Amino acid sequence: MTIPRITSLVLTVLVVAGAGAWWWSRAERNPEPQYRTTQIERGAIIATVTSSGTINPVGSVSVGSQVSGQLREVLADFNSQVRAGEVIARIDPETFRHRVAQAEADLLAARAQVLVQKSQVEARRADLARIEVALVESRRNLARSKDLVERGFISEAERDKAVSQVQSQEQELAAGRAAIEVAIAQVRNSEAVVRQREASVAAARVDLERTVIRSPVDGVVIKRAVDAGQTVAASLQAPELFVIARNLSDMQVDTSIDETDIGRIRTGQTAIFTVDAYPGRRFSGTISQVRMAATSVQNVITYNVIVTFSNAEGMLLPGMTANVRIATETREDVLKVPNAALRLRIAGLTDVAGPTRPGETAGQTGTPVQAAVPGQGGVPPPRPPVAGADNRGAGRIWLLENGEPRMVEVRTGISDGLTTEISAAGLEAGAEVIVGAVATSARRSTGLRPF
Repeated sequence: MTIPRITSLVLTVLVVAGAGAWWWSRAERNPEPQYRTTQIERGAIIATVTSSGTINPVGSVSVGSQVSGQLREVLADFNSQVRAGEVIARIDPETFRHRVAQAEADLLAARAQVLVQKSQVEARRADLARIEVALVESRRNLARSKDLVERGFISEAERDKAVSQVQSQEQELAAGRAAIEVAIAQVRNSEAVVRQREASVAAARVDLERTVIRSPVDGVVIKRAVDAGQTVAASLQAPELFVIARNLSDMQVDTSIDETDIGRIRTGQTAIFTVDAYPGRRFSGTISQVRMAATSVQNVITYNVIVTFSNAEGMLLPGMTANVRIATETREDVLKVPNAALRLRIAGLTDVAGPTRPGETAGQTGTPVQAAVPGQGGVPPPRPPVAGADNRGAGRIWLLENGEPRMVEVRTGISDGLTTEISAAGLEAGAEVIVGAVATSARRSTGLRPF
């Protein structure tokens, strides 16, 4: 390479380097903000409430044992299809058979006692009849004695003796009648004992029958909590042996909705949910019930909302976690902007008092001298709008016109968590709205310098 060529190349490099240094120093002396923008869109927006819940069968039955004992057989397992009345387990019945035999023996003894009491009643009646016959004869003798005394054939002592005999037999007659009443009462008491013994026999037979555990419904066993040989105790409450789902084709999601959102939930609304087992697939259901019983966990009040859906394919299983999104309101053909546009703060501009949306930073206006990003440079990040919240109120956005930001006061509507409905005079779809700002002076923090 010749010297003129080398000289020319060196001069070219020096000129380029000098121009770059001049441009860089000018940029550092006059930093201008750079904005990230997007266009205002027109379309539909759906306000939603999100929550998580658990998938459960619409109807499930917990099968327990009403008697205590050792399980001799367990005839059903997980996922077993069972019919109503089908035997699914057996408890050792020997103890209960002996109780039945004892109760039956007590019943026989009580019935025999009734027969004894009845025979005593008949004996007392026979005695009473004998006393009545004797009393009639004594009264005849007394009448004859009185006649004979009047005629002087017998003494008055003989007559008095006849009177005493009549009175004695009358007392025996009254005692006999009382004894019969007592005997009849004893018979009734014995008959009541018989009925008690009959009830004891029936209860013992019922307990014996309960040693055979049967399915109360048609369904599928989704839980088995016992094994053969295990002892179950039903002293205070029936222990749970199985859980049987009536139908896995119709299921529900039990989800908890915060008290701030429950006012927008109604039966019949559509709910979309996803499960981790099938990423990217969405399932739909309908709100069938909003339960009024509140649940408080660490002073957070929630209400249980039931979402029913069809599980005809059998893909979803009980216990799965569902991420639920409930559509509460839909707006068609409205202007909408990203939520970042409503949260934007441009540092260095003059604050303008005015109403703001909850959780947003007040907008500013004036001549832009520097731009800042929320969360950087001491600017606190504003709170994002709540997904699906009804944020009707005043807000502000920044439009980029001829490279300069212009603040526009807007009325906000519903939000889907990503975008928010807005309206303002003269605002049209396609306008450039600022969603972020970064100052050019930030390049100095990278440590880069022109060559």
